[in-house]
Amino acid sequence: MPSVLGLLEAREKKVREEVARLREEAERVQAALGEAERALQRLADARAMVAEVLAEPPCAVVEPVAGAVVPRRAEGMTATVLPADYQRIMSVLESDAAREGMRCQQLAAALGLQAVPAKVEGVRSKAKRLVERGWALQVRPGVFTALEGPAG
Repeated sequence: MPSVLGLLEAREKKVREEVARLREEAERVQAALGEAERALQRLADARAMVAEVLAEPPCAVVEPVAGAVVPRRAEGMTATVLPADYQRIMSVLESDAAREGMRCQQLAAALGLQAVPAKVEGVRSKAKRLVERGWALQVRPGVFTALEGPAG
């Protein structure tokens, strides 16, 4: 016949194992709960930020964005609204060296690019886009300069 103490020890061991298993599960659930609460807070913050931005009146200022299209020049606009490559081209076209106009090969060299066809054609494409959008002038075929006077 088993002893009472032996039965109690066996029962205690079984309950201790169950307590340890439940503690591990509680820790796992607590960690999952913490992660879910953080995700919920990020979503609430994002929703609040979007609501705040949408509530603001539209802004007429165009911010420079890498890879963005060249905006049409309007009253009060400066070259700072242009993407970086276009700003560099405009700074060269606005310099004294380009006062009478500059060929794309010269423009590429002034930008520090190699005067190879691929680079020159890239500069030509950007210069033509600046002309189309009212930022520069093509004074003769293949020769570009900056516009004189303010935008508008």
